[in-house]
Amino acid sequence: MKRKINRRELLKFAAAGGAACLAGPNILAFGAGPQKSIIISPGCRRSKVKIAKIYMGIPQSHYPNPDLDLKKEVRFYESEFAKLKNELADVEFVVDQLISSVEQLNQFKDKLKDVDGILAIHLTLWTMPIINEILQLNLPTIIFSAPYSGHEWHNLTALYKQEKNKNLECVLTTDYSQLAAAIRPFRAIHHLREAKILNLTTQPFNEYADQMKNKFGTEIKPLELKRVLNTYNAVSDIKAKSEADKWTKGAVQIIEPTSQEIFKSCKLALAFEKLLDEEDATVMTVDCYGSMYDPLCRAYAFPCIGFTRLNDMGLGGICQSDLPCAMTHILFQGLSGRPGFVNNPGFDFSTNSAILIHCMGTTKMDGPDGPSAPYKLRSIMERQEGAVPQVKMRVGQKVTQAVLMGSSKLLYFTGQIVDTPETDRGCRTKITVKVDGDAEKLWKNWDNGIHRVTCYGDLTKELQHFCRFKQIEMVNEAV
Repeated sequence: MKRKINRRELLKFAAAGGAACLAGPNILAFGAGPQKSIIISPGCRRSKVKIAKIYMGIPQSHYPNPDLDLKKEVRFYESEFAKLKNELADVEFVVDQLISSVEQLNQFKDKLKDVDGILAIHLTLWTMPIINEILQLNLPTIIFSAPYSGHEWHNLTALYKQEKNKNLECVLTTDYSQLAAAIRPFRAIHHLREAKILNLTTQPFNEYADQMKNKFGTEIKPLELKRVLNTYNAVSDIKAKSEADKWTKGAVQIIEPTSQEIFKSCKLALAFEKLLDEEDATVMTVDCYGSMYDPLCRAYAFPCIGFTRLNDMGLGGICQSDLPCAMTHILFQGLSGRPGFVNNPGFDFSTNSAILIHCMGTTKMDGPDGPSAPYKLRSIMERQEGAVPQVKMRVGQKVTQAVLMGSSKLLYFTGQIVDTPETDRGCRTKITVKVDGDAEKLWKNWDNGIHRVTCYGDLTKELQHFCRFKQIEMVNEAV
């Protein structure tokens, strides 16, 4: 990867039109992208999120005050947006206007056609005609309404309940950081539409790929083994050795893998990055326990380090060609700027917990610009071969686990990491999560295979907004 550059250097780079933006623990912040590519935000390397920011206010309205200075109100909100500039660095406000009539709104309708979402900020009474006209556009819309903005809140309740207004969400709050949070579902919609997944497998997946393309716009493209091996063989041994040295020096401990196994894994990791760059793609998946086990994993290298590396960079590496998990990973990146941890669970009813396990962990669970978690280099437990990062995640961290089940349902639960077990039972990377709800109900309600994706943070509200916009049933399996 490129060296880190300081903010002064980056601002010069941005002025020339080449800034890349990566995520920190809670925000999207400027940073260095992967070699030979520009990441606009974690999980997206093609274009910015296009948002219409509309201030809705009527001069001399009776409420909140007939003498309200609308321009002053807009300046206040703009000052709040300025505080959020890092989180909104990947956002382009293609419309940014104070609108006081339907006629004014109609002047911008052409620009509104291609936006990812509309953020409508409620300032005064008598704005219902504008709101109704916005809803006619049938675009994902969030209305931000602080107290004392107007009495429209009860009209919004009625609109929200109408089946035809599934594209409407409302945020009623004085927490102005929620202006950025309101945009996150729009970002997820944008990321999924722009995403491209490369899938190395001989198994058929056309039906699922068509379903995802039709619903979200995501492209899932097959990748041939020959091309991967040619790319692998073209990677310089010097570069692969340098990458292997980084992983070796960064490890708390190296237990099973040999230096040669680590070297081969890092050579494959660099090949993955090059393939994503060539395809302008964001996620790599490999059928590592199926059709690619013998011809790639046993004959060359396992993809685990390569997947961890992509996740750490703000891209995506998903094992076992698990396409639903790949889609969920992209969704989480769009909502939070953070990667997911693909895992399968065990349950302990006595402690109301789920034990989430997988051999491959991701060290940058806070996002590519966040801190790195400690890791050991281990073999894949059940295979007793390969090289994989066993990551020690953060105890006390709130997490959300989910999976997109087809195109119409999302299964999820939330909880808190209470332990990172060290045992030779089960896969290498493990977190014990105390479930918000009932672990026994979670087990009884479990559906759609074994794998899920776990992300740092409670993303319930963002997922609710996204699922409403995309008409997806959202099911908490733990209640």
